[in-house]
Amino acid sequence: MLKPGTKLDPHEILSLIGAGGMGEVYKARDTRLDRVESPRWASPAYRETKGETPMSPQSVLTAFVAVLLTFCATVAFAQMTIPYGLSISLENAKRVAEPALAEARKNNWTMAVAIVDTAGNLVYFEKMDGTQTASAGIAVEKARSAAQFKRPTKALQDALAAGGDGLRILGLPGAVPVEGGIPLVAEGKIVGAIGVSGGTSQQDSQCAAAGAALMK
Repeated sequence: MLKPGTKLDPHEILSLIGAGGMGEVYKARDTRLDRVESPRWASPAYRETKGETPMSPQSVLTAFVAVLLTFCATVAFAQMTIPYGLSISLENAKRVAEPALAEARKNNWTMAVAIVDTAGNLVYFEKMDGTQTASAGIAVEKARSAAQFKRPTKALQDALAAGGDGLRILGLPGAVPVEGGIPLVAEGKIVGAIGVSGGTSQQDSQCAAAGAALMK
């Protein structure tokens, strides 16, 4: 049995919920998403009663990680339940881009920022001087992916990194599994999305989040 506090990056065991069916159920916290989950897997004791060779502690840990990653991939790939609303206006698109660019300037990053409507069509675009040429198209694609798939592109990135069913993302046209695209939500509805490119994926996401926050 795993003890509370056991860390299986990026997860931390909280407690044993109980045993049922084919395995034990543990409550674990995903430290990246700050979300509590309850994965289950076959325990060594159960296997031994069935005449199977008991699993070593390391094997149990390996199996546990595999189950968690599959679970997280499924959760991350779920779309937001928020409905679409009226598409963002040009005026509001410019307002959303401003804090994203300000965040980039504050950190001495050069970024390209794209704002799209609910269908993924470009509404507003701005590229800072010195930004790599490739980021112009990448920013637009990140924004389009976030709008059309109704989820941040980081969710696609995490699902892909988890493997398993998440690998199916590679076969989805328009899906961009790179952090930096975030849906824009106003009055409980998705009105478009912002996409940022030019730095690391984390830096892109930081700037995109600054812009998306304006709509809340």
